[in-house]
Amino acid sequence: MAERTVLARAAATGATGAEGRASGPFPTVRARRRYRLVVAALVAVAALIALGLLAWDNPMPLGSDGFWRVAELRITSLVVMAVVAVAQGVATVAFQTAAGNRIITPSILGFEALYVAVQTSAVYFLGAAGISAVQGVPQFLLQVALMMGLATALFGWLLRGRRGSVHVMLLVGIVIGGGLGSVSAFMQRLLTPSEFDVLSARLFGSVANADASYLPFAIPLVGLGAVVLWLRSRRLDALALGRDVATGLGVDHRRETMLVLLLVSLLIAVSTALVGPMVFLGFLVATLAYQLSGTYDHRRILPVAALLGFVVLGGAYFVMRHVFYAEGVVSIIIELVGGTVFLLVLLRKGRL
Repeated sequence: MAERTVLARAAATGATGAEGRASGPFPTVRARRRYRLVVAALVAVAALIALGLLAWDNPMPLGSDGFWRVAELRITSLVVMAVVAVAQGVATVAFQTAAGNRIITPSILGFEALYVAVQTSAVYFLGAAGISAVQGVPQFLLQVALMMGLATALFGWLLRGRRGSVHVMLLVGIVIGGGLGSVSAFMQRLLTPSEFDVLSARLFGSVANADASYLPFAIPLVGLGAVVLWLRSRRLDALALGRDVATGLGVDHRRETMLVLLLVSLLIAVSTALVGPMVFLGFLVATLAYQLSGTYDHRRILPVAALLGFVVLGGAYFVMRHVFYAEGVVSIIIELVGGTVFLLVLLRKGRL
């Protein structure tokens, strides 16, 4: 109880944030009103995107039985995008807080490289039919388990003991990801053109990669990870203040960091196994969430990040499908728009 009181006081009175300003939940009434307007706008845009994806190019009249039958076929894609948006948005914000850096993303731990290595190995050893060998619920759960196992081993090895360091863990993650990427590139060079073409379709982040049979497992896992992180928002606020301040507030910094990283690993593992690598999505969503929220309170930043994730992913999917008529691959337009927006924000603000 005492610890909760101290954490709540730290979040409310807020010591100095990463940008050197007082970081209370909302310094002014104007900031609180602005946050509510941002959330309302994001909810409205998300609803419009969802309606557009369900109704656009639907050959049946709106509201008819035929319309809803066609719409039901598209609902799976909407659910997949919602799951990925929550996973990527919440995980990236929490990871950047635990690492104390707003530039890096969870992809630095090598999850995407491991996914690429698994897919490439299946095609390399089993041929083009190997793609079917890594599809299905058992294979989906196996990929999630492999990624979680890698993360647990990495965290348990590098965060325990007196010299445990998040920075060393990140460097090791970069080395592991680079090594897996090199092995994957070598195997890809030995594939036939037809096998490489089949593999390439799986290596892009795509809603089409997801199977409806994955959702009964993906939704509870992502929901569990996101809810637990949101419930621990006060501790995330303390972690954002640094090791010394968090320890002074009564938070076990190493244990809390390890728990946050494990939850982040769960979210990213499920998202990557579900649709494939989407490296830039979480980075873009987290950056915009910080800018739009106007607060350092994670209890308010995390929902904004989840809503932004759906708006960005759903909007990209709508543009790719109904403007460029290129269904499936949305990571291309996300990287294009996301990179442009990030540069504009960086040039306008002068800092992150």
